[in-house]
Amino acid sequence: MPSGTSGRAHASAKQTVSADAKKTNPILDLRWRRLEEPLGFIKVLEWLFAIFAFGSCGSYSGETSVNVKCSAEAKDSIPISVQFGYPFRLYQQRYDMPCEAAGEKRIGHLMGDFSSSAEFFVTMGVFAFLYSMAALVLYLRFHGFYTENRKAALVDFFITGGFAFLWLVAASAWGKGLMDVKTATRPATLIGALQPCQIKGALCTAGTVPSMGLANISVLFGFLNFLLWAGNLWFIYKETAWHKQPPNAENALERGEEEERQ
Repeated sequence: MPSGTSGRAHASAKQTVSADAKKTNPILDLRWRRLEEPLGFIKVLEWLFAIFAFGSCGSYSGETSVNVKCSAEAKDSIPISVQFGYPFRLYQQRYDMPCEAAGEKRIGHLMGDFSSSAEFFVTMGVFAFLYSMAALVLYLRFHGFYTENRKAALVDFFITGGFAFLWLVAASAWGKGLMDVKTATRPATLIGALQPCQIKGALCTAGTVPSMGLANISVLFGFLNFLLWAGNLWFIYKETAWHKQPPNAENALERGEEEERQ
């Protein structure tokens, strides 16, 4: 066989293999330009905002402390430091009490349990993350099925509406829970609960004030998620059969006449 013919056959085989690889590669089959449309772009934002919401809440940790002098004659104060974080079961956070006059009770605890609102918020974020990722894959990979099947858009509409409502509930509940956490972990609250601070002659002063910046961000992203999912309902509604009314016979006839003129 001539070398030219062999080279062309080899090149043709490479092109065939390359074409087969493109057909079997799921990444290349994704319609990335759908991300430029509002429906695809908002789904990406829902995915990211869900990560920011449950990540900032679930990774939070803080510290509160007070300084205790057991008597007026004492030169040095004894620091009492308590660390806390997600899931905010504060009653489980222990600290050692100073001062011999405090009696037999040597272990103290913070007060309060705010795990229900915090865990609900994080769980909500995780489920929203998973659903937005699944919906994004469906929209990019099976967009024809999404647009042609009327039930797909309707299901997406109702689920998105449910997530929007749950985001509002979760963000509101966690916002209230966070306010209670701030109250329970203030140094002033800890001083009021410390038995050594009730001893006559003892002096207790505030120490480290907990930094709640990350927790505040989680509440902010919770409400942003509510606005995002609620706003996305309009773009999903435009994909449903409620918005896409079937053309009537008169409109179809007019379009047919226009095509014949062209």
